[in-house]
Amino acid sequence: MRSEHPTHDVAGYVRDILRAADGTLLFDSGLQKNIVTDGGRRLLAGFLHGTGTTVQSIFALRVGAGDPAWDAIATPPPASTTTKLVDPQPYDHTTLIFDYLDPGSDTVVATPTNKLQIRAQLGPHQPNWPDATHTSGTLREYGLVAKLNGTDTLVNYRTHAAIAKDPTSTLERTIWLVF
Repeated sequence: MRSEHPTHDVAGYVRDILRAADGTLLFDSGLQKNIVTDGGRRLLAGFLHGTGTTVQSIFALRVGAGDPAWDAIATPPPASTTTKLVDPQPYDHTTLIFDYLDPGSDTVVATPTNKLQIRAQLGPHQPNWPDATHTSGTLREYGLVAKLNGTDTLVNYRTHAAIAKDPTSTLERTIWLVF
């Protein structure tokens, strides 16, 4: 049986809004695509299989500095085979808000649907960079992380143009996964 990765069946989207300490809008990415990784697909298969597989739901938004060389060239597209961020010491943001959305109206509903919204707000000093391995708070990549059989697994991944998050700004990141 051939392995396929249809992009119209499982999709990811994101919108980033960066605000200054006083609430002034500094950046709005608009709606962008991200990818559901092969690891995310394996996680779903493991959950559906059940017996013999342990699955922990999404527990973190992992953000990283990526590669500063990306600033001088086009940011490389994400690959579905990505298993970890380029940044060797990324930051895990674990305060996430999950909502099911009605697929027709995008309103929050209480019962499961095929559309999941995950919201994260990285406030001042999140991540707490610069530090020993990061010269600034600039972000260039992220992924949602769950566990499959006890191992961190990237569910989705995106590389993006540099977002210069200083220690006083707030990044509002909203991710949608559509199944």
